[in-house]
Amino acid sequence: MIFNVPQFIDIEDKIVGPLTAKQLGWVAMGAVILLVLYGLLDKSAFIISALIVAVIFGGLAFYRPYNQPLIKFITSSILFAFRPKMYIWRRVTEKIQKNVAKKEVAPVITRKKFDAQKVADVSQLLDHPNH
Repeated sequence: MIFNVPQFIDIEDKIVGPLTAKQLGWVAMGAVILLVLYGLLDKSAFIISALIVAVIFGGLAFYRPYNQPLIKFITSSILFAFRPKMYIWRRVTEKIQKNVAKKEVAPVITRKKFDAQKVADVSQLLDHPNH
């Protein structure tokens, strides 16, 4: 049987125009926050806060550092900063001495010498394998 293999499975579906569901969600959350701020703040404070909110939610919706969503990048950065890190210290001189010791010991290659009698015996064994 022949099965069609789906392609482009790593690309998200576009829901509204060029926006994916996640992008639409971030834009909608930013719009809701701007609507709440519009009701709470006066005009000059709203414009300043609207610029900040627009940059934050626009970045969350559209900016993809290292081809991953910005929220995942921020989460990974925070986890990296606060998780314990294990550093193993080794003396460099010991490591260098081990490498030098390994390089000094070279395998000794010796050649075996065959005389005419050994060659004749081997050829006879090869000619008559049943013996």
